[in-house]
Amino acid sequence: MGTTQLETVPEPKYWHLKTVLAEALDSEFTVGEILPNERELAARFGVARATLRQALEQLELEGRLQRRRGVGTTVAPPRLGVDVSTTGTGGPGASDDAWQPLDCALAAPPAAVARLLETGPSEEVHTVRRVRSTHGQCVAAELLYVPAASVPDLPAIETPSGPARARSVLREFQRAGANGQDRSVELGSARADDARELDRLPGAPVLVVTTRYLVDGRTAAVSLATYRADTCRLTFGDTGEVEISDDPQPERRAS
Repeated sequence: MGTTQLETVPEPKYWHLKTVLAEALDSEFTVGEILPNERELAARFGVARATLRQALEQLELEGRLQRRRGVGTTVAPPRLGVDVSTTGTGGPGASDDAWQPLDCALAAPPAAVARLLETGPSEEVHTVRRVRSTHGQCVAAELLYVPAASVPDLPAIETPSGPARARSVLREFQRAGANGQDRSVELGSARADDARELDRLPGAPVLVVTTRYLVDGRTAAVSLATYRADTCRLTFGDTGEVEISDDPQPERRAS
Protein backbone atom coordinates (compact mmCIF):
# COMPACT_ATOMS: atom_id res chain seq x y z
CA MET A 1 0.00 0.00 0.00
CA GLY A 2 1.83 3.11 -1.22
CA THR A 3 1.94 6.52 0.39
CA THR A 4 -0.93 8.73 -0.77
CA GLN A 5 -1.43 12.22 0.60
CA LEU A 6 -5.05 13.30 0.48
CA GLU A 7 -5.73 16.66 -1.09
CA THR A 8 -8.72 18.91 -0.52
CA VAL A 9 -11.80 17.19 -1.90
CA PRO A 10 -15.49 18.18 -1.89
CA GLU A 11 -16.52 15.02 -0.05
CA PRO A 12 -15.64 14.31 3.60
CA LYS A 13 -12.01 13.32 4.00
CA TYR A 14 -12.84 9.97 5.61
CA TRP A 15 -15.14 9.10 2.70
CA HIS A 16 -12.43 9.82 0.16
CA LEU A 17 -10.00 7.78 2.27
CA LYS A 18 -12.50 4.91 2.29
CA THR A 19 -12.47 4.92 -1.53
CA VAL A 20 -8.66 4.90 -1.62
CA LEU A 21 -8.51 2.07 0.90
CA ALA A 22 -11.14 0.05 -1.02
CA GLU A 23 -9.04 0.29 -4.19
CA ALA A 24 -5.98 -0.87 -2.25
CA LEU A 25 -7.91 -3.84 -0.85
CA ASP A 26 -8.79 -4.90 -4.39
CA SER A 27 -5.29 -4.59 -5.79
CA GLU A 28 -2.84 -5.23 -2.95
CA PHE A 29 -4.45 -7.50 -0.37
CA THR A 30 -5.90 -11.00 -0.25
CA VAL A 31 -8.82 -12.41 1.71
CA GLY A 32 -7.89 -12.90 5.36
CA GLU A 33 -4.78 -10.71 5.20
CA ILE A 34 -4.21 -8.49 8.23
CA LEU A 35 -4.02 -4.75 7.61
CA PRO A 36 -1.20 -2.63 9.07
CA ASN A 37 -2.02 -1.02 12.41
CA GLU A 38 -3.85 2.30 12.61
CA ARG A 39 -0.75 4.34 13.40
CA GLU A 40 1.05 3.07 10.29
CA LEU A 41 -1.97 3.56 8.02
CA ALA A 42 -2.62 7.07 9.31
CA ALA A 43 1.01 8.02 8.69
CA ARG A 44 0.99 6.61 5.15
CA PHE A 45 -2.11 8.53 4.16
CA GLY A 46 -1.34 11.69 6.09
CA VAL A 47 -4.61 11.69 8.04
CA ALA A 48 -5.60 11.79 11.67
CA ARG A 49 -6.32 8.45 13.29
CA ALA A 50 -9.90 9.58 13.92
CA THR A 51 -10.38 10.05 10.16
CA LEU A 52 -8.83 6.66 9.50
CA ARG A 53 -11.14 4.98 12.01
CA GLN A 54 -14.19 6.49 10.30
CA ALA A 55 -13.05 5.09 6.96
CA LEU A 56 -12.34 1.67 8.42
CA GLU A 57 -15.73 1.61 10.13
CA GLN A 58 -17.45 2.34 6.81
CA LEU A 59 -15.56 -0.47 5.09
CA GLU A 60 -16.51 -2.80 7.92
CA LEU A 61 -20.18 -1.85 7.57
CA GLU A 62 -19.95 -2.57 3.85
CA GLY A 63 -18.49 -6.01 4.56
CA ARG A 64 -15.05 -5.26 3.09
CA LEU A 65 -13.21 -5.56 6.40
CA GLN A 66 -13.62 -7.63 9.53
CA ARG A 67 -12.33 -6.89 13.00
CA ARG A 68 -11.42 -10.16 14.68
CA ARG A 69 -10.70 -10.37 18.37
CA GLY A 70 -7.06 -11.18 19.05
CA VAL A 71 -6.17 -10.88 15.35
CA GLY A 72 -6.84 -7.35 14.13
CA THR A 73 -8.50 -5.94 11.04
CA THR A 74 -8.55 -8.39 8.13
CA VAL A 75 -9.77 -8.34 4.54
CA ALA A 76 -13.21 -9.93 4.44
CA PRO A 77 -14.14 -12.69 1.99
CA PRO A 78 -16.74 -11.95 -0.70
CA ARG A 79 -20.26 -11.71 0.66
CA LEU A 80 -22.21 -14.95 0.75
CA GLY A 81 -25.21 -14.94 -1.56
CA VAL A 82 -28.43 -15.76 0.30
CA ASP A 83 -31.16 -16.86 -2.11
CA VAL A 84 -34.46 -15.50 -0.79
CA SER A 85 -36.52 -16.54 -3.80
CA THR A 86 -39.23 -19.16 -3.36
CA THR A 87 -38.43 -21.12 -6.53
CA GLY A 88 -36.24 -23.77 -4.91
CA THR A 89 -37.73 -27.16 -4.08
CA GLY A 90 -34.74 -29.12 -2.80
CA GLY A 91 -35.25 -28.32 0.85
CA PRO A 92 -32.90 -28.96 3.78
CA GLY A 93 -30.74 -32.04 3.42
CA ALA A 94 -30.61 -31.95 -0.39
CA SER A 95 -27.37 -32.85 -2.14
CA ASP A 96 -26.51 -29.19 -2.76
CA ASP A 97 -27.34 -28.09 0.79
CA ALA A 98 -24.46 -26.01 2.19
CA TRP A 99 -25.50 -26.29 5.85
CA GLN A 100 -23.60 -28.43 8.38
CA PRO A 101 -25.76 -30.22 10.98
CA LEU A 102 -24.56 -29.90 14.57
CA ASP A 103 -27.28 -31.31 16.79
CA CYS A 104 -30.89 -32.37 17.06
CA ALA A 105 -33.24 -32.49 20.03
CA LEU A 106 -36.93 -32.91 20.76
CA ALA A 107 -38.33 -29.66 22.12
CA ALA A 108 -41.41 -27.47 21.97
CA PRO A 109 -40.85 -24.70 19.40
CA PRO A 110 -41.44 -20.97 20.02
CA ALA A 111 -45.12 -20.02 19.91
CA ALA A 112 -44.85 -18.28 16.53
CA VAL A 113 -43.23 -21.36 14.99
CA ALA A 114 -45.90 -23.62 16.51
CA ARG A 115 -48.56 -21.48 14.83
CA LEU A 116 -46.82 -21.84 11.46
CA LEU A 117 -46.51 -25.60 11.96
CA GLU A 118 -50.06 -25.80 13.32
CA THR A 119 -48.86 -27.92 16.24
CA GLY A 120 -50.01 -27.71 19.83
CA PRO A 121 -48.35 -25.12 22.08
CA SER A 122 -46.43 -27.78 24.05
CA GLU A 123 -46.00 -30.39 21.30
CA GLU A 124 -42.36 -31.34 20.86
CA VAL A 125 -40.80 -31.29 17.38
CA HIS A 126 -37.40 -32.28 16.04
CA THR A 127 -35.20 -29.18 16.36
CA VAL A 128 -32.14 -29.42 14.12
CA ARG A 129 -29.31 -26.96 14.74
CA ARG A 130 -27.09 -26.20 11.74
CA VAL A 131 -24.42 -23.68 10.71
CA ARG A 132 -23.14 -22.39 7.40
CA SER A 133 -19.54 -21.35 6.81
CA THR A 134 -17.45 -19.74 4.10
CA HIS A 135 -13.67 -19.28 4.00
CA GLY A 136 -13.49 -21.03 7.37
CA GLN A 137 -15.83 -18.55 9.05
CA CYS A 138 -19.31 -19.24 10.39
CA VAL A 139 -21.68 -16.78 8.71
CA ALA A 140 -25.10 -18.21 9.58
CA ALA A 141 -26.83 -20.29 12.26
CA GLU A 142 -30.13 -22.08 11.76
CA LEU A 143 -32.82 -23.80 13.78
CA LEU A 144 -34.93 -26.14 11.64
CA TYR A 145 -38.19 -27.28 13.24
CA VAL A 146 -39.59 -30.58 11.88
CA PRO A 147 -42.75 -32.09 13.42
CA ALA A 148 -42.94 -35.85 13.86
CA ALA A 149 -45.69 -36.08 11.23
CA SER A 150 -43.20 -34.90 8.57
CA VAL A 151 -40.74 -37.73 9.30
CA PRO A 152 -43.02 -40.67 10.20
CA ASP A 153 -40.41 -43.31 9.31
CA LEU A 154 -37.65 -41.88 11.49
CA PRO A 155 -36.15 -44.80 13.43
CA ALA A 156 -37.24 -44.75 17.05
CA ILE A 157 -34.13 -46.53 18.35
CA GLU A 158 -31.15 -44.46 17.31
CA THR A 159 -28.76 -41.82 18.59
CA PRO A 160 -31.07 -39.47 20.52
CA SER A 161 -29.09 -36.34 19.69
CA GLY A 162 -25.98 -35.03 17.97
CA PRO A 163 -25.03 -34.71 14.29
CA ALA A 164 -26.04 -38.31 13.47
CA ARG A 165 -29.58 -37.72 14.69
CA ALA A 166 -29.72 -34.42 12.78
CA ARG A 167 -28.67 -36.15 9.57
CA SER A 168 -31.34 -38.82 10.07
CA VAL A 169 -34.06 -36.19 10.44
CA LEU A 170 -32.84 -34.38 7.32
CA ARG A 171 -32.66 -37.63 5.36
CA GLU A 172 -36.23 -38.59 6.29
CA PHE A 173 -37.47 -35.09 5.59
CA GLN A 174 -36.02 -35.31 2.08
CA ARG A 175 -38.14 -38.42 1.54
CA ALA A 176 -41.24 -36.39 2.39
CA GLY A 177 -40.65 -34.51 -0.87
CA ALA A 178 -41.12 -30.82 -0.06
CA ASN A 179 -42.56 -29.21 -3.19
CA GLY A 180 -43.01 -25.59 -2.18
CA GLN A 181 -41.84 -22.90 0.19
CA ASP A 182 -42.37 -19.33 1.27
CA ARG A 183 -39.79 -17.06 2.81
CA SER A 184 -39.47 -13.76 4.65
CA VAL A 185 -36.42 -11.68 5.57
CA GLU A 186 -36.02 -9.23 8.45
CA LEU A 187 -33.20 -7.15 9.86
CA GLY A 188 -32.67 -8.09 13.49
CA SER A 189 -30.18 -8.14 16.36
CA ALA A 190 -28.10 -11.16 17.31
CA ARG A 191 -29.27 -12.99 20.41
CA ALA A 192 -26.66 -14.36 22.81
CA ASP A 193 -26.77 -17.88 21.31
CA ASP A 194 -26.52 -16.61 17.74
CA ALA A 195 -23.73 -14.20 18.67
CA ARG A 196 -21.58 -17.03 20.02
CA GLU A 197 -22.05 -19.10 16.87
CA LEU A 198 -21.34 -16.14 14.58
CA ASP A 199 -18.44 -14.65 16.58
CA ARG A 200 -20.30 -11.38 17.01
CA LEU A 201 -21.32 -9.32 20.02
CA PRO A 202 -24.92 -9.69 21.23
CA GLY A 203 -27.05 -7.08 19.50
CA ALA A 204 -24.94 -7.03 16.30
CA PRO A 205 -27.04 -6.60 13.12
CA VAL A 206 -28.18 -9.84 11.51
CA LEU A 207 -30.52 -10.95 8.74
CA VAL A 208 -33.23 -13.33 9.91
CA VAL A 209 -34.59 -15.53 7.12
CA THR A 210 -37.74 -17.50 7.96
CA THR A 211 -38.62 -20.31 5.54
CA ARG A 212 -41.76 -22.43 5.60
CA TYR A 213 -41.34 -25.69 3.68
CA LEU A 214 -44.50 -27.12 2.16
CA VAL A 215 -45.64 -30.58 1.12
CA ASP A 216 -48.78 -30.37 -1.03
CA GLY A 217 -49.67 -27.06 0.57
CA ARG A 218 -49.16 -28.27 4.14
CA THR A 219 -46.43 -26.80 6.36
CA ALA A 220 -43.91 -29.60 6.81
CA ALA A 221 -41.05 -27.68 8.50
CA VAL A 222 -39.98 -24.18 9.48
CA SER A 223 -36.44 -22.80 9.34
CA LEU A 224 -35.17 -19.77 11.24
CA ALA A 225 -31.75 -18.83 9.82
CA THR A 226 -29.69 -15.98 11.26
CA TYR A 227 -27.03 -14.52 8.94
CA ARG A 228 -24.25 -12.07 9.77
CA ALA A 229 -25.40 -8.89 8.07
CA ASP A 230 -21.82 -7.88 7.25
CA THR A 231 -21.02 -11.06 5.32
CA CYS A 232 -24.15 -11.69 3.23
CA ARG A 233 -26.09 -10.28 0.31
CA LEU A 234 -29.62 -11.15 -0.75
CA THR A 235 -30.28 -12.74 -4.14
CA PHE A 236 -33.64 -13.39 -5.74
CA GLY A 237 -33.14 -16.39 -8.00
CA ASP A 238 -33.49 -16.41 -11.78
CA THR A 239 -36.73 -14.45 -11.94
CA GLY A 240 -35.75 -11.62 -9.64
CA GLU A 241 -39.29 -11.54 -8.31
CA VAL A 242 -39.69 -9.88 -4.92
CA GLU A 243 -42.89 -9.90 -2.89
CA ILE A 244 -43.35 -7.01 -0.46
CA SER A 245 -45.69 -7.66 2.44
CA ASP A 246 -47.79 -4.85 3.87
CA ASP A 247 -48.42 -6.76 7.11
CA PRO A 248 -47.23 -4.35 9.85
CA GLN A 249 -46.82 -7.17 12.41
CA PRO A 250 -45.61 -10.32 10.69
CA GLU A 251 -45.32 -13.39 12.88
CA ARG A 252 -42.08 -14.53 11.30
CA ARG A 253 -39.62 -13.39 14.00
CA ALA A 254 -39.83 -16.29 16.38
CA SER A 255 -36.27 -16.72 17.57
